[in-house]
Amino acid sequence: MKLLLPLLLYSIQVTAITLVPTPPSVTADAYILQDFHSGRVLMEKNINKRIEPASLTKLMTAYLVFKKLKAGKIKLDDTVTISEKAWRMTGSRMYLEVNTQVSVELLLKGMIIQSGNDASVALAEFIGGTEEAFASLMNEQAKQLGLNGTHYVNSTGMPDEQHYTTVQDLVTLSQLLIRNFPEYYLWYSEQKLTYNNITQPNRNRLLKRDPSVDGMKTGYTEKAGYCLVSSAKREKMRLISVVMGTKSDKKRIRESEIILDYGFRFFETFRIYEANQPLDFAKVWKGDKKQFQLGLADILYVTIPKGQYNKLRATVFSNPYIIAPVKKGEDYGTLKITMGNQVVLEHPLIALNSVNKGALWERLIDSFFLFFY
Repeated sequence: MKLLLPLLLYSIQVTAITLVPTPPSVTADAYILQDFHSGRVLMEKNINKRIEPASLTKLMTAYLVFKKLKAGKIKLDDTVTISEKAWRMTGSRMYLEVNTQVSVELLLKGMIIQSGNDASVALAEFIGGTEEAFASLMNEQAKQLGLNGTHYVNSTGMPDEQHYTTVQDLVTLSQLLIRNFPEYYLWYSEQKLTYNNITQPNRNRLLKRDPSVDGMKTGYTEKAGYCLVSSAKREKMRLISVVMGTKSDKKRIRESEIILDYGFRFFETFRIYEANQPLDFAKVWKGDKKQFQLGLADILYVTIPKGQYNKLRATVFSNPYIIAPVKKGEDYGTLKITMGNQVVLEHPLIALNSVNKGALWERLIDSFFLFFY
């Protein structure tokens, strides 16, 4: 065990810290407020309840298109022929015309800014051949991302009993979309788009009301109610909120404002330790080396009540009986962050270097000392 002093600080386990006011009352059917960097949940209700995602479905549609772009399998200036199915889509639309050629970039903006169902279907057909095949790709991607409460039937969010998600999965997907595709996430903040001589505003009105909000997506069906995923950044802290099942557009905006304001007002997030930075040395027996470095696989952030940073302490725990070989990247210890007598988070520590088995005489000597140790 080693105590690390002072901290500069991905949380696996989080314990509630009672230094902030009770969260405000929110009337949405389900909601969550989560810090983008640390993953700490600051407010929640019914986060694992099965819900209809409505147009929030298009976050996954965009994710798959972004993934193809990043892999170089498609390009932004590739053109898509608009099918009759896409042209006939009802609800929010770009007003695409059948058999016209539209670029992938323009279709993405139409789906993101205008929530175009026609653009979503056109992109789905371009990637998957058919929307049904694309839905299979969506489900496969959901499994890979650990979205275990989600199942897709279409690319738009049109109602279907087998088309569902959870608030927890929505916040996870939003976090991954921002982290993995920052260059495309910028489109979620664009205020309007003109296509076919029709200008439509971004359906997320929170973009105009709160300058710290820079995305993400609205949704509505009669069953789902009015829904909104929001991402906001103030100074170095980014929060993501998901509000589902409110009674009006005005209500989803107001509830989102309340949730975000609570998070920014009473919490702050710190970047404490860097990835692959040595935090301690662990002793190893029967190896060609006597010790190895312990560190973190990823950058570590912590979210705590405001004004409490100086109360944080970090302690390293490692197994004193580690026998070679030691494999780089595997877990060999734990970093525990505490504030007073409360555990803020615990995170595994990995070996930053490998240790091979020692020569026969080294193993024999260590076996002798281990017997008495």
